[in-house]
Amino acid sequence: MQSLKTANMVLEISKRFKISPSVEKAFLSVNREIFVPNGFAHFAYTLDALPMGANQWISSPLTVAKMTEYLQCEGADSVLEIGCGSGYQAAILSRLIRRVFSIERIEKLLNEARTRIKLCNFSNINTKLDDGQNGWNAYAPYDRILFSASIQEIPQSLIAQLSEGGILVAPIERGNAQIITRFIKCDGILREKQELEQCAFVPVLNGLDKES
Repeated sequence: MQSLKTANMVLEISKRFKISPSVEKAFLSVNREIFVPNGFAHFAYTLDALPMGANQWISSPLTVAKMTEYLQCEGADSVLEIGCGSGYQAAILSRLIRRVFSIERIEKLLNEARTRIKLCNFSNINTKLDDGQNGWNAYAPYDRILFSASIQEIPQSLIAQLSEGGILVAPIERGNAQIITRFIKCDGILREKQELEQCAFVPVLNGLDKES
């Protein structure tokens, strides 16, 4: 039943946004129901964002598909995600990229994401409690960096952790709007800026939110 529901979800995504066979396969191999909050299982396969506590949201499967495609995962060996959230985006990336590193600043959400990832037996996802703007220097450089939260400007520390020729995708805040933007690092700086589409993400925040 779960696989049929997942297949129907992927079909609905593909009606709205063209996804590659590899991304389709990744979606079919992840049980989204595991990643939605308690009480929301009956909404797991809709193309809606869902609340998950701490004023955060689990992105719509359509948004996750778009961000994954825009990241151009083929040929990448490592990816850094800023904003683990529910863990669903990291789970999808783990089916496409050998090593996934995901940072979350809210301890409660990170602990829940870790439990879900463990339930899926995904062994190539590494998570860390930190302010995502610091990145994760120990495993840098990364072939890809993905922001799962909006930001005004990409921190220099994260640009430094992106491989030369690597791709970074982020929702960039511009006035009252957010634009999914793709960058390629050339000669140590982000170039080839490509604005892809408007979006709605929660913003990147400073510091940690630790459980008492």
